[in-house]
Amino acid sequence: MKIFVFIFSGIIFSGTVFSQAPEKFSYQAVIRNNSGELVKNKQVSIRISILQGLPNGSVVFTQTLNPTTNENGLASIEIGGGTFSSIKWTDNTYHLKTECDPTGGTNYTITGSSQILSVPYALHAKTADNFTGDSIFSKTTGR
Repeated sequence: MKIFVFIFSGIIFSGTVFSQAPEKFSYQAVIRNNSGELVKNKQVSIRISILQGLPNGSVVFTQTLNPTTNENGLASIEIGGGTFSSIKWTDNTYHLKTECDPTGGTNYTITGSSQILSVPYALHAKTADNFTGDSIFSKTTGR
């Protein structure tokens, strides 16, 4: 019985060693209404778009979320999932467009766009698993 538990534990552990990086990244925003007041403990609507090339470029990903803000007006979301994995991060620069309706509807009155710099590009590092042909990976060290 102990051997079975040991082997079963080893199988479960080995599965976690080879797990994939999530196709998501975290995003937080402080939500204010049109009067500049914090929107506290309320459900808001946030639409996220990833634009290719320019701040007003073509949309390659879109997602709508309805988080609830905390007592400081902070909304925390995870961007990704769905078609997010099909974005070819090496093809161009990308911009994150955020739109918000502080009332939780679809009247997005607060918008902004900024270039995505580093974090999602780290998803491209997963292709390093397929890297071959470099002598640094094929030679052994030691005696």
